[in-house]
Amino acid sequence: MATFDIDIAYVEKLAELLQRTGLTEIEIGQGDARIRVVRQIQQSVDVHALALPAAPAAPVPPATAAVAAEPPASELNHPGLVTSPMVGTAYLAPEPGAAPFVTVGQEVREGATLLIIEAMKVMNSIRSPRSGRVTRIFVENAQPVEFGEPLMIVE
Repeated sequence: MATFDIDIAYVEKLAELLQRTGLTEIEIGQGDARIRVVRQIQQSVDVHALALPAAPAAPVPPATAAVAAEPPASELNHPGLVTSPMVGTAYLAPEPGAAPFVTVGQEVREGATLLIIEAMKVMNSIRSPRSGRVTRIFVENAQPVEFGEPLMIVE
């Protein structure tokens, strides 16, 4: 069995990342060593509300097709699919109020910045793996993303 020293400050940073992004767990590993941090979500129940009749549910608007849509299975195998290389928060613009890096229909060159992902207070540029046209964007600005989550398609 392998033994390893635990860097408590690093584990605290992972816990802060969970809190900031709203994720419930993160696991990292190096060699045989693995660290898994899980955030438990407490749900409170208002006992008085249980006795009241339920209000009718408000209609839910349909999801927009251009942004933050769950990709169909056919797009998950698309050769131009760009996925998240890390867990973090995706930002579509370089700063609040600025124009987005790319928009649907825009032509991009290989290596152009598509978006940034903040992970542990580090901004990581996600670059286009190919030249082409952005045809789908699956995330919204400031949305938490998981490793391997579809971000966009560049055809």
